[in-house]
Amino acid sequence: MDWEAAMVDLLITDARVREALESIPRSAFLRPGQRPYALEDRPLDIGEGQTTSQPSLIAWTLEQLRLRPGSRVLEVGTGCGYQTALLSRLCAQVYSIDIIEPLVRGAKPVLERLGCANVHLRVADGYLGWPEAAPFDAIVVAAGASVMPAPLVEQLAPGGRMIIPVGEPDDMTLRLVKRSASGEVTEEKLIAVRFVPLTGPHAELDQKAKSRPSFTPG
Repeated sequence: MDWEAAMVDLLITDARVREALESIPRSAFLRPGQRPYALEDRPLDIGEGQTTSQPSLIAWTLEQLRLRPGSRVLEVGTGCGYQTALLSRLCAQVYSIDIIEPLVRGAKPVLERLGCANVHLRVADGYLGWPEAAPFDAIVVAAGASVMPAPLVEQLAPGGRMIIPVGEPDDMTLRLVKRSASGEVTEEKLIAVRFVPLTGPHAELDQKAKSRPSFTPG
C-alpha cells in the first residue's frame, strides 16, 4: 500500500511536514534492492545492521517536535539520511551524528544532490551530542537508549523538545522530553516502539549498569 495516500492523509496534520514528505523521495536513500519497497510503510534495511523507520513513524515524530523554520536541530542517528533530509526542509540548521562511518559516507552525497545545504554531518558517538553547537531547539534520536542520556538532555534549549526511544528492545517507549523556558525538564511517554539500540561506549556502560543486579544487604 502507498503510505503517502494511506498514512499521511490520515495522520499528518502539519502542512510543512506534509510538504517535506512530498519533496523528499525515500527511494533516493535506499540501496538498489530496497528501492522497490520505498512506498511501503515499513522499516527497511540500510546495511551495517541498521534500518530506516517506517515513514509514518518518522512523520509523526517530526510533528511532535513542533519544528519552526528557524529551529536548530540535533539528529542522533543519521542512518541513510532520509529523516535528515526531511529535517533540512523544516529547520534552519540540522546537526546529524552517526557512529557508523559508512552510513554517513553514503548519506552525504545524496543529501548534497538534493540541495540539503543546511545539514552538518559528523561521525561520532551520538550519546554525547554535539556540545559546541548546542543548545538545540529540538533533538531527535533514532536509536534506543537503555536510560535517558544526560548529555542530550543538557543540550536541549529552553523551550526545546526531544524525542527519544528509551527502554529494552522488547519494552521500549518513545519519550517526549521538554525543557521549559525556566529550565525545568519534564518527560512524557508517548507510544511503544522498536528501534535498533544506541551504540558506543557510553551507551554500553548504561546498559551494563542497568542490567547489573542490585545488592541488598542481608
